[in-house]
Amino acid sequence: MKTDKNSRSSIIKIASITALAGNLILATIKIFAGLYAQSMAVLGDGIDSSMDILISVMTLIVSAIISKPADKDHPWGHGRAETVATAILSMILFFAGGQLILNSGQRLFAKGEVETPQTLALAATVISIVGKILLSWSQYLFGKKISSNMLKANAKNMATDVLTSAGVLIGLCFSMFFNIGAIDLVTAMLVGIWVIKNAIGIFIEANAELMDGAAGRESYQLLYEAIRSVPEAGHPHRTRMRRIAGFWDIDLDIEVDSSLTVKEAHDIANRVEKAVKERLDGIFDIMVHVEPKGNTQAEGYGLSEDNI
Repeated sequence: MKTDKNSRSSIIKIASITALAGNLILATIKIFAGLYAQSMAVLGDGIDSSMDILISVMTLIVSAIISKPADKDHPWGHGRAETVATAILSMILFFAGGQLILNSGQRLFAKGEVETPQTLALAATVISIVGKILLSWSQYLFGKKISSNMLKANAKNMATDVLTSAGVLIGLCFSMFFNIGAIDLVTAMLVGIWVIKNAIGIFIEANAELMDGAAGRESYQLLYEAIRSVPEAGHPHRTRMRRIAGFWDIDLDIEVDSSLTVKEAHDIANRVEKAVKERLDGIFDIMVHVEPKGNTQAEGYGLSEDNI
């Protein structure tokens, strides 16, 4: 589905407000239950939801930034603010997971008896699982609609929160059944490890976009199919695709008959551009460079069909 920049910004705002309200409710329930019911695992789950609140605030700020038009200092626009925010998001998650592991470990190895969590912790965890499933589903749908890696990363984070809460629920059941409070602390440490793993995965995805990494085989295949639909456009090469806040920025070279006029060659380039836009949604910009057929100039970057 094609989405313009203003619609994209509005959808991000709606998604952010939805996540903010949902996580605020869940975080309050879990932090209160964790403190009252003496469950470090539930408290840690609540802290993780508090991080989601911060993430939602961040996405609201980002939606305002990326809606700004290009200017002399940012000729490509402000779309990369979304990718930067995603990277920051991953660092916040990494820190939260590390703190949970350290705090739980200190309590586990400290002298004195560890109290067994109370029943209230179970109820809070069940509510968390149901709430996170609904929030994750909504964030994924919003992210898919506008091809937003930031919203998809948030959806992934919430999906792992479901697994996290499920792990907490299992740990609570064992801890209460066997009356061993240390099981709750071990569960909290496992939750921290899971949060860190998720943070690393989100950072890797964001870093690939920041570094203008590969767009994936399927995207390049669609691009070359579009070029082949224009018979006069030969030997597509030096092709580069990158994402800017969910939109494609594409550079490519084609070869045409050297006897053509500049206008004729330009018309072929325009047809290539049109064909690409028909096959790929969310085009930010396409730059088609025309060369004479049989050009032997050395070119050391970009991809050709042989590379895909």
